[in-house]
Amino acid sequence: MEVSYSFDGLTVGVEHLWPVAALPVAVALLAYLIFRGEAGARSASTRSRRLLFASRVLVVALLVVGAMGPYTVQTRETPGEPRVTLLSDESASMGVFPNATDGLVDGIESAGVPVTTATIASGSDSRIGDGIAANLRENGTVVVVSDGQVTGGRSLAAAAEDAQRLNATVSAVELSPERTERAVSVDGPSTASVGLSTEFVVSLSGVEADDAASVTVEIDGETVREESLAGGESISVEHTFESVGDHRVTATVQGEDVYQRNDVYYHDVRVVEKPNLLYVSGGDYRLQSYLGSLYNVTNATAVPPDLDDYAAVVVQDTPASQLGNVSALQEHVIDGGGLVTVGGDNAFQQGDYGESAIASMLPVRMGNATGGRTNIVLLVDISGSAEEGLAIQKGIALDVLDQLGDRNQVGVVAFGGQAYRIADRQQLGDAREAIAERIRRLETTRGGTDIANGLLGARDMLGNNPGTVILLSDGVDDPDRPAAVANQLGREGVRVITVGAGERVNAGNLRRIAQESGGSYFGANETSRLRLLFGGSSRQYRGQNLTIVKQNTFITSGVTLTANPSKANEVSVKAGADYQVATADGTPAIASWRFGLGRVVSITAYGEDGGLDGLLDQPDSLVVTKSVNYAIGDPGRNREGVTDVSDARVGSPATLTYRGDERPSVENVSFRQISEGTYRGEFTPRETGYRSVLDATYAVNYPLEYARLGVEPRLERLVDATGGREFGPDEGAEIARLAKEQSTRVRTVRDAWGWLALLGAFVVFSTEVILRRVQVYRGRTSLTSGLP
Repeated sequence: MEVSYSFDGLTVGVEHLWPVAALPVAVALLAYLIFRGEAGARSASTRSRRLLFASRVLVVALLVVGAMGPYTVQTRETPGEPRVTLLSDESASMGVFPNATDGLVDGIESAGVPVTTATIASGSDSRIGDGIAANLRENGTVVVVSDGQVTGGRSLAAAAEDAQRLNATVSAVELSPERTERAVSVDGPSTASVGLSTEFVVSLSGVEADDAASVTVEIDGETVREESLAGGESISVEHTFESVGDHRVTATVQGEDVYQRNDVYYHDVRVVEKPNLLYVSGGDYRLQSYLGSLYNVTNATAVPPDLDDYAAVVVQDTPASQLGNVSALQEHVIDGGGLVTVGGDNAFQQGDYGESAIASMLPVRMGNATGGRTNIVLLVDISGSAEEGLAIQKGIALDVLDQLGDRNQVGVVAFGGQAYRIADRQQLGDAREAIAERIRRLETTRGGTDIANGLLGARDMLGNNPGTVILLSDGVDDPDRPAAVANQLGREGVRVITVGAGERVNAGNLRRIAQESGGSYFGANETSRLRLLFGGSSRQYRGQNLTIVKQNTFITSGVTLTANPSKANEVSVKAGADYQVATADGTPAIASWRFGLGRVVSITAYGEDGGLDGLLDQPDSLVVTKSVNYAIGDPGRNREGVTDVSDARVGSPATLTYRGDERPSVENVSFRQISEGTYRGEFTPRETGYRSVLDATYAVNYPLEYARLGVEPRLERLVDATGGREFGPDEGAEIARLAKEQSTRVRTVRDAWGWLALLGAFVVFSTEVILRRVQVYRGRTSLTSGLP
């Protein structure tokens, strides 16, 4: 039986109590042996016997205490064995920085701390996140000498989560570039139409590149632009291709820098004939001439039975009774053709579209959208990475709640490493303030950020009902698993709308998660757009002109809207369709979706004269052009051979799409069938320049490693998230001091003291025997016991 008592951080106890029972027996036996018989001439005096009895009792008591196993437990700092793990990035992008690793190793070892070095990236392969994760140890620390530019594998955000789970610390060395490096790139369409102006953007990135360098742009070997650019600057180049086929856009930067391989960028453009469009309308509208300036347009007053020659059909302000062969139109779209329906006084609900077969093809349904009801789950990030911005996130969550109409069924789920049900789904009009109060009381939770678990928790709240998850998060998580879960939710009829909330938002991760489910991404200052989607009659939107609802889609990216059409057909956007643009009063203006293999766009805003009322004037006209181009899709979708092969990079897998009766056979390209008559090929280029495969040209550029220059800001976020520090290249001694501090731990220490009692018993017994021998030696007693 163990007994202990605690006070002031110290615990005192014994392991056994049974030896106490032996103490009175031993005392009684000693008393009998020492005090038996009468004192005589040859006996020790009573005083001597009492002293002997006392010493023997003390010895027995100490032996009993030793047998009981006395111990103490207390917490105290104990020194550990400090060691530094130095992770060195030796990839190509580090060539602009001075070598800091060797000096740091010398400085740390000079301070008496051993160093283990590991290379986590080399050449054009920067799997820095993987390297950090592989070297993490529980309660350990690593120091990273890197620019943080990840080109593959685990992200830095994922490495931060790994470190937090292990309570490990990641520190970094602050690096400043000392050499000039530039990288040129070209951004633009891979397909263009002959005779139409096409725009390309040529950009120059770099470090220590403030001095302008000459950038030359060539198209098909002919110089079309030469400009001096500094790092971070770009130029726009417009060009009209006069012939079909493959064309080459090449940008070159001149000037001294570290690497030459990223001084040239190759971009291939496949130019096709202007698409053939059929324009159907009974009126005289400006859209007809506008389309004629961009495409090969055939005019008609009704849809004919044969649409094989047309990439898309545009129908403007035509009632259902005058549409013509709607069955042919439906077959055209199902087989991959495009359809654009443009509103007016004779279209949509005024044109009795709801009673026609065309209604099933449209991304909108006839009738006003106000007063709708949707299942919504607010999913709020309360993880450790969101702690600094939690007040911001709660404010945004309350703002989002305010955008939602009363008839919506709304619930709240919070998440960190796991999901927590905060408020069950219920009609918002009856519970708005109660749900708001639950949001106000949210607090951060320990552990990492697991957006995937949060999404699964939101799906559980929706049950088998279709609906929408509005995710409010900073997006600091490895996006792969959340994206996979979002994709699955999209297939189940649940879309994810993401809202960037927090002090440091990873918009790229959030945008990817939204896209996987068919949803949209909104910045923290764009939540008013949710009122357009879910406001209903209780939460009306008011703007000044047309408003983009779903940003960064094919139709809305790069678009500026200034027009304010005076009319709009009364429609609502169907579930699964993309709500692209709204009018000033919140009515749908442009919506789109896929129907069969084809694409359909409905433009429902129009003016008093029945035309598009400012939408055909710049800059708004771009949204009309892009809407028609979206419906057209790939102009060469019916051709055989290679239908798509995009620009590639050396060492990175690339794909091409081939259409034909048989699987092609090409050296170093592996093909798999993805649909009837269509094959996907995969290959890895090894050299830059323009290459060809199956008579199709494609461009191969320098590895991504040579495009990402300078220190990646996410590295600082990793250090902050794990409680690490940033050191200078000459602070090896400071790193050693930190290692010593972190190796010193406050530990609970148990000390056994039985040996001390046994030692005391031995000392008392030995001392008493020695004293009695001394008495005999000095003649103070004649008794052999040594007792006087």
